[in-house]
Amino acid sequence: MTAQLIDGNALSRQLRTEVSQRAAALKARGVTPGLAVVLVGDNPASQVYVRNKVKACEDSGLHSVLEKYEASMTEAELLARVEALNDDPAIHGILVQLPLPAHIDAQKVIEAISPAKDVDGFHIASAGALMTGMPGFWPCTPYGCMKMLESIGYELRGKHAVVIGRSNIVGKPMALMLLGQNATVTICHSATRDLKAQTLQADVIVAAVGKRNVLTADMVKPGAVVIDVGMNRNDEGKLCGDVDFDGVKEVAGWITPVPGGVGPMTITMLLVNTMEAAERAAGAA
Repeated sequence: MTAQLIDGNALSRQLRTEVSQRAAALKARGVTPGLAVVLVGDNPASQVYVRNKVKACEDSGLHSVLEKYEASMTEAELLARVEALNDDPAIHGILVQLPLPAHIDAQKVIEAISPAKDVDGFHIASAGALMTGMPGFWPCTPYGCMKMLESIGYELRGKHAVVIGRSNIVGKPMALMLLGQNATVTICHSATRDLKAQTLQADVIVAAVGKRNVLTADMVKPGAVVIDVGMNRNDEGKLCGDVDFDGVKEVAGWITPVPGGVGPMTITMLLVNTMEAAERAAGAA
């Protein structure tokens, strides 16, 4: 059996078309959805991510502001900029690109963002809303994973989902989202004693640790759905995920490729969250 691919590029295009339509409807009411992206320092990977986010906004009819600052920017200066963006009615979403320079407390900056504009879903208020099932913004990567499961019509109720990784950005919120759909969820991590014993029981596996080949074919139950969040490089320098794709695709029922799987969905869900923020603001106004 060869697994069916969950095409993140195709799903992403579909969702971005919907965002464009929603943005046009809001513009007709005199509101242009706006995202501010703040980049501090000259981290090469961050510059690429930021460029892609800004372009995605513009392509979908959203207004985007990119603020670039030297790595020497002080924490107080950054907090002041965040406060100014909180007060700007033309900005509906604020994203401060991580990592920040070592002298700036990233968590303090994230908490300074208004929860109403926290389109990254990293604020404590957003995490609390996710945990309690209240309206809020979901972190973009796990949100994208949920959309991928939805796109194949996968019924999570009663299924066993194993999440490999416990980060605040992917692993923990992923587990909560799966739980919210009535899956039985196991979180595995570096201290898990027998990872294979856990994954062999799983109907759904989400691999999100940033480690090549953490999931191999002998660890997957036939027919399972495998979502690969990892972004690594193989020995030839090519992009790869956390999953041994060539081996696992012969066992799994569904699998996401790397590249072209979860990656495109992350930026797309940022657009969806920004659109949602703008619609909420327009409704409140």
